[in-house]
Amino acid sequence: MKMSSPLQEVRRINRTIGSMMVDSGLLTEADAERVMHYQREHGIRFGEAAVRLGLVSDADVQFALARQFDYAYLPNDAAQRPVSEEVVAAYQPFSAAVDQLVAIRSQLMLRWFDRGDQRQVLTIVGTDRGEGRSYLAANLAVVFSQLGQRTLLIDANMRTPRQHQMFHLDNQVGLSTVLSGRAQTEVVVRIPDLLGLTVMPAGPTPPNPLELLSRPLLPALLSHARQSYDVVLVDTPALSAVSYTHLTLPTI
Repeated sequence: MKMSSPLQEVRRINRTIGSMMVDSGLLTEADAERVMHYQREHGIRFGEAAVRLGLVSDADVQFALARQFDYAYLPNDAAQRPVSEEVVAAYQPFSAAVDQLVAIRSQLMLRWFDRGDQRQVLTIVGTDRGEGRSYLAANLAVVFSQLGQRTLLIDANMRTPRQHQMFHLDNQVGLSTVLSGRAQTEVVVRIPDLLGLTVMPAGPTPPNPLELLSRPLLPALLSHARQSYDVVLVDTPALSAVSYTHLTLPTI
Protein backbone atom coordinates (compact mmCIF):
# COMPACT_ATOMS: atom_id res chain seq x y z
CA MET A 1 0.00 0.00 0.00
CA LYS A 2 1.42 3.38 -1.05
CA MET A 3 1.69 5.88 1.78
CA SER A 4 0.74 9.52 1.12
CA SER A 5 3.28 12.23 1.80
CA PRO A 6 2.69 14.84 4.52
CA LEU A 7 1.88 17.39 1.82
CA GLN A 8 -0.74 15.10 0.26
CA GLU A 9 -2.23 14.49 3.70
CA VAL A 10 -2.40 18.24 4.37
CA ARG A 11 -4.22 18.78 1.07
CA ARG A 12 -6.67 15.97 1.79
CA ILE A 13 -7.53 16.85 5.40
CA ASN A 14 -7.21 20.63 5.40
CA ARG A 15 -8.51 21.28 1.89
CA THR A 16 -5.97 23.84 0.64
CA ILE A 17 -4.71 26.01 3.50
CA GLY A 18 -1.87 23.68 4.46
CA SER A 19 -0.78 23.06 0.88
CA MET A 20 -0.89 26.80 0.23
CA MET A 21 1.46 27.40 3.13
CA VAL A 22 3.83 24.72 1.87
CA ASP A 23 3.66 25.88 -1.75
CA SER A 24 4.30 29.49 -0.73
CA GLY A 25 7.31 28.51 1.37
CA LEU A 26 5.75 29.36 4.74
CA LEU A 27 6.04 25.73 5.82
CA THR A 28 8.21 22.81 4.85
CA GLU A 29 6.70 19.35 4.48
CA ALA A 30 8.30 18.42 7.81
CA ASP A 31 6.67 21.47 9.39
CA ALA A 32 3.33 20.49 7.89
CA GLU A 33 3.62 17.05 9.48
CA ARG A 34 4.39 18.60 12.89
CA VAL A 35 1.37 20.89 12.54
CA MET A 36 -0.93 17.97 11.65
CA HIS A 37 0.17 15.98 14.69
CA TYR A 38 -0.33 19.00 16.94
CA GLN A 39 -3.68 19.76 15.33
CA ARG A 40 -4.98 16.22 15.91
CA GLU A 41 -3.64 16.11 19.46
CA HIS A 42 -5.35 19.37 20.48
CA GLY A 43 -8.41 19.28 18.21
CA ILE A 44 -7.83 22.70 16.67
CA ARG A 45 -7.62 24.15 13.18
CA PHE A 46 -4.52 23.72 11.05
CA GLY A 47 -3.75 27.45 10.99
CA GLU A 48 -4.14 27.83 14.73
CA ALA A 49 -1.86 24.85 15.30
CA ALA A 50 0.81 26.34 13.03
CA VAL A 51 0.65 29.66 14.93
CA ARG A 52 0.88 27.94 18.34
CA LEU A 53 3.96 26.09 17.17
CA GLY A 54 5.52 29.41 16.15
CA LEU A 55 5.87 28.34 12.53
CA VAL A 56 3.71 31.08 11.01
CA SER A 57 2.04 34.32 12.09
CA ASP A 58 -1.64 35.20 12.29
CA ALA A 59 -1.11 37.35 9.18
CA ASP A 60 0.26 34.30 7.32
CA VAL A 61 -2.86 32.33 8.23
CA GLN A 62 -5.19 35.13 7.14
CA PHE A 63 -3.35 35.38 3.85
CA ALA A 64 -3.67 31.64 3.20
CA LEU A 65 -7.37 31.69 4.13
CA ALA A 66 -7.99 34.59 1.77
CA ARG A 67 -6.34 32.66 -1.05
CA GLN A 68 -8.38 29.60 -0.14
CA PHE A 69 -11.61 31.55 -0.55
CA ASP A 70 -10.46 33.48 -3.64
CA TYR A 71 -10.19 36.75 -1.71
CA ALA A 72 -7.10 38.17 -3.31
CA TYR A 73 -4.73 40.42 -1.43
CA LEU A 74 -0.97 40.76 -1.09
CA PRO A 75 1.37 39.95 1.81
CA ASN A 76 2.28 43.19 3.57
CA ASP A 77 5.86 42.15 4.30
CA ALA A 78 6.88 41.24 0.75
CA ALA A 79 10.39 42.33 -0.20
CA GLN A 80 9.27 43.44 -3.67
CA ARG A 81 5.75 44.85 -3.70
CA PRO A 82 3.86 44.50 -6.99
CA VAL A 83 1.74 47.61 -6.29
CA SER A 84 2.30 50.80 -4.30
CA GLU A 85 1.83 50.88 -0.53
CA GLU A 86 -0.86 53.50 -1.17
CA VAL A 87 -3.09 50.69 -2.43
CA VAL A 88 -3.92 49.74 1.15
CA ALA A 89 -6.82 47.50 0.13
CA ALA A 90 -4.30 45.22 -1.57
CA TYR A 91 -2.16 44.83 1.57
CA GLN A 92 -4.40 45.48 4.57
CA PRO A 93 -7.91 44.32 3.60
CA PHE A 94 -9.03 43.93 7.22
CA SER A 95 -7.88 47.36 8.44
CA ALA A 96 -10.13 50.23 9.59
CA ALA A 97 -9.22 52.28 6.51
CA VAL A 98 -10.32 49.52 4.19
CA ASP A 99 -13.49 48.97 6.23
CA GLN A 100 -14.47 52.51 5.21
CA LEU A 101 -13.78 51.71 1.56
CA VAL A 102 -15.88 48.56 1.82
CA ALA A 103 -18.71 50.66 3.27
CA ILE A 104 -18.51 52.98 0.26
CA ARG A 105 -18.50 49.96 -2.03
CA SER A 106 -21.63 48.62 -0.37
CA GLN A 107 -23.47 51.90 -0.83
CA LEU A 108 -22.44 52.11 -4.48
CA MET A 109 -23.56 48.54 -5.13
CA LEU A 110 -26.96 49.37 -3.61
CA ARG A 111 -27.43 52.82 -5.11
CA TRP A 112 -25.63 52.91 -8.43
CA PHE A 113 -24.05 49.90 -10.15
CA ASP A 114 -26.62 47.97 -12.16
CA ARG A 115 -25.79 46.06 -15.33
CA GLY A 116 -29.46 45.95 -16.27
CA ASP A 117 -29.64 49.74 -16.42
CA GLN A 118 -26.16 50.01 -18.00
CA ARG A 119 -24.93 51.84 -14.91
CA GLN A 120 -21.44 50.43 -14.64
CA VAL A 121 -19.35 53.58 -15.10
CA LEU A 122 -18.52 55.97 -12.26
CA THR A 123 -16.19 58.96 -12.43
CA ILE A 124 -14.37 60.06 -9.28
CA VAL A 125 -13.82 63.83 -9.16
CA GLY A 126 -12.60 66.42 -6.68
CA THR A 127 -12.09 70.16 -6.49
CA ASP A 128 -8.33 70.46 -6.00
CA ARG A 129 -5.18 68.44 -6.46
CA GLY A 130 -4.03 66.39 -3.51
CA GLU A 131 -7.52 65.53 -2.26
CA GLY A 132 -7.01 61.80 -2.77
CA ARG A 133 -9.01 61.04 -5.93
CA SER A 134 -6.40 58.63 -7.26
CA TYR A 135 -6.05 56.95 -3.87
CA LEU A 136 -9.82 56.49 -3.65
CA ALA A 137 -10.12 55.27 -7.25
CA ALA A 138 -7.29 52.73 -6.88
CA ASN A 139 -8.50 51.31 -3.59
CA LEU A 140 -12.15 51.19 -4.64
CA ALA A 141 -11.08 49.29 -7.74
CA VAL A 142 -9.32 46.74 -5.53
CA VAL A 143 -12.23 46.23 -3.13
CA PHE A 144 -14.67 45.83 -6.03
CA SER A 145 -12.41 43.19 -7.59
CA GLN A 146 -12.16 41.43 -4.21
CA LEU A 147 -15.95 41.18 -4.25
CA GLY A 148 -15.67 39.20 -7.49
CA GLN A 149 -16.63 42.10 -9.75
CA ARG A 150 -14.84 42.37 -13.08
CA THR A 151 -13.35 45.81 -12.54
CA LEU A 152 -11.71 48.28 -14.93
CA LEU A 153 -9.89 51.34 -13.60
CA ILE A 154 -9.28 54.07 -16.21
CA ASP A 155 -6.82 56.89 -15.54
CA ALA A 156 -8.32 59.89 -17.34
CA ASN A 157 -6.00 62.37 -15.61
CA MET A 158 -3.73 62.83 -18.60
CA ARG A 159 -1.99 65.90 -17.18
CA THR A 160 -0.80 64.39 -13.89
CA PRO A 161 -1.53 60.64 -14.07
CA ARG A 162 -1.08 58.49 -10.99
CA GLN A 163 -2.53 55.05 -11.59
CA HIS A 164 0.53 53.72 -13.44
CA GLN A 165 2.55 54.64 -10.35
CA MET A 166 0.02 53.09 -7.98
CA PHE A 167 0.07 49.77 -9.85
CA HIS A 168 3.68 49.89 -11.10
CA LEU A 169 2.75 49.92 -14.78
CA ASP A 170 4.42 51.13 -17.95
CA ASN A 171 2.76 54.36 -19.12
CA GLN A 172 3.98 54.34 -22.72
CA VAL A 173 0.47 53.55 -23.96
CA GLY A 174 -2.91 54.18 -22.40
CA LEU A 175 -6.04 56.28 -22.64
CA SER A 176 -4.32 59.09 -24.56
CA THR A 177 -3.08 56.71 -27.27
CA VAL A 178 -6.52 55.09 -27.53
CA LEU A 179 -8.34 58.42 -27.88
CA SER A 180 -5.81 59.66 -30.42
CA GLY A 181 -6.39 56.55 -32.53
CA ARG A 182 -2.85 55.22 -32.05
CA ALA A 183 -3.83 52.16 -30.01
CA GLN A 184 -6.82 49.94 -29.34
CA THR A 185 -8.28 48.75 -26.06
CA GLU A 186 -5.47 46.20 -25.70
CA VAL A 187 -3.68 48.86 -23.64
CA VAL A 188 -5.56 47.61 -20.57
CA VAL A 189 -3.39 45.66 -18.12
CA ARG A 190 -4.55 42.78 -15.94
CA ILE A 191 -3.17 42.96 -12.41
CA PRO A 192 -2.16 39.31 -11.93
CA ASP A 193 -1.96 39.37 -8.13
CA LEU A 194 -5.43 40.93 -7.79
CA LEU A 195 -7.88 38.73 -9.67
CA GLY A 196 -10.57 40.56 -11.59
CA LEU A 197 -8.77 43.92 -11.65
CA THR A 198 -7.73 45.57 -14.91
CA VAL A 199 -6.15 49.01 -15.28
CA MET A 200 -5.92 51.37 -18.27
CA PRO A 201 -3.14 53.88 -17.55
CA ALA A 202 -3.37 57.45 -18.85
CA GLY A 203 -0.61 57.04 -21.41
CA PRO A 204 1.81 59.75 -22.56
CA THR A 205 0.75 63.31 -21.70
CA PRO A 206 -0.79 64.89 -24.82
CA PRO A 207 -0.82 68.61 -25.64
CA ASN A 208 -4.64 68.52 -25.98
CA PRO A 209 -6.17 66.33 -23.21
CA LEU A 210 -9.51 68.18 -23.16
CA GLU A 211 -9.94 67.78 -26.90
CA LEU A 212 -9.16 64.07 -26.64
CA LEU A 213 -11.77 63.62 -23.92
CA SER A 214 -14.31 65.40 -26.15
CA ARG A 215 -13.88 63.00 -29.06
CA PRO A 216 -16.53 60.35 -29.88
CA LEU A 217 -13.96 57.66 -29.11
CA LEU A 218 -14.49 58.17 -25.37
CA PRO A 219 -18.21 57.23 -25.34
CA ALA A 220 -17.39 54.33 -27.64
CA LEU A 221 -14.67 53.18 -25.25
CA LEU A 222 -17.00 53.34 -22.26
CA SER A 223 -19.74 51.52 -24.17
CA HIS A 224 -17.28 48.73 -24.92
CA ALA A 225 -16.20 48.67 -21.27
CA ARG A 226 -19.81 48.26 -20.14
CA GLN A 227 -20.04 45.08 -22.17
CA SER A 228 -16.90 43.59 -20.63
CA TYR A 229 -16.85 44.76 -17.00
CA ASP A 230 -19.19 44.88 -14.02
CA VAL A 231 -17.59 48.05 -12.64
CA VAL A 232 -15.71 50.82 -14.49
CA LEU A 233 -14.07 53.54 -12.37
CA VAL A 234 -12.59 56.66 -13.95
CA ASP A 235 -9.90 58.72 -12.20
CA THR A 236 -9.93 62.37 -13.31
CA PRO A 237 -8.04 65.67 -12.99
CA ALA A 238 -9.03 68.22 -10.36
CA LEU A 239 -12.05 70.36 -11.19
CA SER A 240 -9.96 73.46 -10.50
CA ALA A 241 -7.65 72.51 -13.34
CA VAL A 242 -10.17 71.59 -16.03
CA SER A 243 -13.77 72.09 -17.08
CA TYR A 244 -16.03 69.04 -17.25
CA THR A 245 -18.89 70.79 -19.02
CA HIS A 246 -18.35 68.59 -22.07
CA LEU A 247 -18.36 65.32 -20.11
CA THR A 248 -21.52 63.45 -19.15
CA LEU A 249 -20.11 60.78 -16.83
CA PRO A 250 -21.70 59.89 -13.47
CA THR A 251 -19.54 61.09 -10.59
CA ILE A 252 -18.88 60.81 -6.88
